[in-house]
Amino acid sequence: MAANVEIVQAAPCHVASIAARMRQADRDEVFAASGHTPLAALSFSYRKSSCCWTALFDGKPEVMGGVGDINILAGVGAPWLLGTDAVEENFRAFLRISSGWPNQLLQRYSVLRNFVDARNTVSIRWLEWLGFRLLEPVDIGGHQFRLFEMEAADV
Repeated sequence: MAANVEIVQAAPCHVASIAARMRQADRDEVFAASGHTPLAALSFSYRKSSCCWTALFDGKPEVMGGVGDINILAGVGAPWLLGTDAVEENFRAFLRISSGWPNQLLQRYSVLRNFVDARNTVSIRWLEWLGFRLLEPVDIGGHQFRLFEMEAADV
């Protein structure tokens, strides 16, 4: 049976819950990108985001995402999303709730841009499905990452 998914404003109590159960690909990505633990990375992203939300699956926080401002004047934001294995276990429900996110974010930003770990194939497939352009891998700190981006003109 599919999980009931609800999007709510992110809260500090969601951070520890999701970080403790973060899926391995996201753990690997945040460590490769920053050297941080899941808790430190999720706490930082939560604090630095201009908007942040949590997806509750059957009432339990499983996914947190948001956007940080890269350049306010140019309208460039860095979208991010970290979650638990519940994302893949309930991928149809997750795809349904996430399909409109780029359009919502592009009402505030003219460009969405960030990096994804090249090993994170599930996230890469999802980003492509959402319509992001992914560039060839680049080395950042000894790890391969791919820049992904979308412009308001793309949608």
